[in-house]
Amino acid sequence: MTAVIIEDEPIIAAELEQKIATVAEDVKVLSVIPSLKTARKWFMQNAEPDLLFMDIQLSDGVSFELFEQFNLNCPVIFTTAYDEYAIRAFRVNGVGYLLKPVDEEELKAAIDKCRNMLKTQGGQPGSMDDLLKALRGNHQSPLYKEKFIVSVRNNWIPVPAKDIACFMRDNLNYLFTFTGEKYILDYSTLEEIEELVDPRLFYRANRQCIVHIDAIQSVKPHENQKLTLHLKAPLKMEIDISREKAPVFKKWFDR
Repeated sequence: MTAVIIEDEPIIAAELEQKIATVAEDVKVLSVIPSLKTARKWFMQNAEPDLLFMDIQLSDGVSFELFEQFNLNCPVIFTTAYDEYAIRAFRVNGVGYLLKPVDEEELKAAIDKCRNMLKTQGGQPGSMDDLLKALRGNHQSPLYKEKFIVSVRNNWIPVPAKDIACFMRDNLNYLFTFTGEKYILDYSTLEEIEELVDPRLFYRANRQCIVHIDAIQSVKPHENQKLTLHLKAPLKMEIDISREKAPVFKKWFDR
């Protein structure tokens, strides 16, 4: 069998690959993928493997998003630190799961289960849609990043997404909170950040800014059909929206 590992912790990924080689010599690991972005590129360019090992929470998003973008039918073994509620969801849908740190006997049993599944059923049991709904608590919105980690005086500080008024690009990427704090973000582009935040709450106003809907104090239309957003205090920023994007913004803002 061929397999792919999606895991953003290099040490954990290496240990998992070693354990797979120990308990299942017939499983060939084709690739170890460190992020959601890299996984998207891999599946665009390659056929799906016989088996997937997937961490749930990756550094740039949640691995479940892959099932919303690609028609993946191979068995999946999730490696997770999720709570018992999520584990029940896995059991209901018949999807393999392993709690970290991965136990070799449990790993072997999960691989054997998937091997038998391929022989008897030819693919993934149950409905991945049902799994996604169960993990979301039956909410329809996708899972988005709940917090961003910033570095302050050599300490990592979590900033909840709900507290972020906007993201700005000025050589580096920054986030601004509703209370006016400014932090550097360890992301190379705003496009990466845009993929991680809830589009119902955050809007890509222009090349330099992603703004939270609750940060907007007012919107000023101009004769040339461009818009200027005025953000609430203490930020008091002005953000321009082009004539081409103005109608889309109005629909997003007026809902």
